[in-house]
Amino acid sequence: MTGRERETRLLLTGWSLHLPGVEGFDGAPPEKAAAVLGRKGLLYKEPSTRLALCAVHRALGFEPGQRATGPIEAGTAVVACSNLGNVETVAKVTRAVEAEGGRAVSVLDAPNVSPNVVASTVALWFGFGGPNLMLCSGSTAGLAGLRMASLLLRSGRATRVVLVGAEPEDEIASILHDGPLRAGSACVILEPWREDSGHAVVDFEQGEAARTVGPGGFDVKEQWGDFYGAHGVVELALAAHLAVVEGEGRVGIGPRRPDGGPAVSVAVTDHSDEMGSP
Repeated sequence: MTGRERETRLLLTGWSLHLPGVEGFDGAPPEKAAAVLGRKGLLYKEPSTRLALCAVHRALGFEPGQRATGPIEAGTAVVACSNLGNVETVAKVTRAVEAEGGRAVSVLDAPNVSPNVVASTVALWFGFGGPNLMLCSGSTAGLAGLRMASLLLRSGRATRVVLVGAEPEDEIASILHDGPLRAGSACVILEPWREDSGHAVVDFEQGEAARTVGPGGFDVKEQWGDFYGAHGVVELALAAHLAVVEGEGRVGIGPRRPDGGPAVSVAVTDHSDEMGSP
């Protein structure tokens, strides 16, 4: 087993919470995404895709309307988490085919039927050329995405992973979810652990946490609503905010393990004070 495979920490180099209507983390709703991303290229982009693009844009620290330039980043992977991101388009296209045949489907709608549309659009928009994965595994998709990001980095398949979660709150998605959804997105940017870098780490080992995000602590679902597939990424980005920006030091995530420790935690690095705020 290599040193990288044994390492239980990942460097967390950026994060964002893009949650329309949530105090402190408010962001542009999908129909106003141009205020963040600029107007070009948003035609026929679905709400969940727009929200995901906004979250990544903010996690990268881009200015409003700024676009990525330079060569394709072959080492940067995208892991996207969304369960119901394109179901409204799938329903719309299915109804059009049933009523009028395949010729009635817009060629601009067709790509949005792909389950991978959120992950692939993020990669194309920002020029990320590494592995591209879409997770639609229910309410635990965000934490599954974190596990996948960890495997990509530790195996050397990627040198950086953009982990993003986004979920819409349209009528079709709410019906399939059997309950109200809250539209929103979040992003964290992860790299292999290295000394003297970054402000925060994601730690998979037990550690004494000053605060917890999840049951027994700040419950995102109870306080803000159900982000479903994006839930785990929202928790992760919130933990980073609390640990670094609000000075909590270490914040646990998720239900506690039988030994009392959090499932995952986010902690500031030892030298974070020397580096100033992110």
